[in-house]
Amino acid sequence: MMKDEKTEMSGASTPVLYVKNGCPWCVEAEAYLKQEGILYNRKEVRSDPQAMNEMLQLSGQTLTPTMNWGGDVLADFGVDELIPFLASKNLG
Repeated sequence: MMKDEKTEMSGASTPVLYVKNGCPWCVEAEAYLKQEGILYNRKEVRSDPQAMNEMLQLSGQTLTPTMNWGGDVLADFGVDELIPFLASKNLG
């Protein structure tokens, strides 16, 4: 995905992925989402204080990657945690 690109998914809310440029776990998460064809809204929290505040309010922490999908939040995760989270959304 391009930086901060907004995408639409038919019939489902678009997840938001909060990332930090240079974060290896974020790179892995984005690569997995791309591999699975899962569209998302990317927010880079170091350059966007509002996105950092959103992530902090949602997850209670500042670590990335963090995903918000329709109010379900997965914070500070790797692909091993992302896979079951996506499965709970009938994806991945």
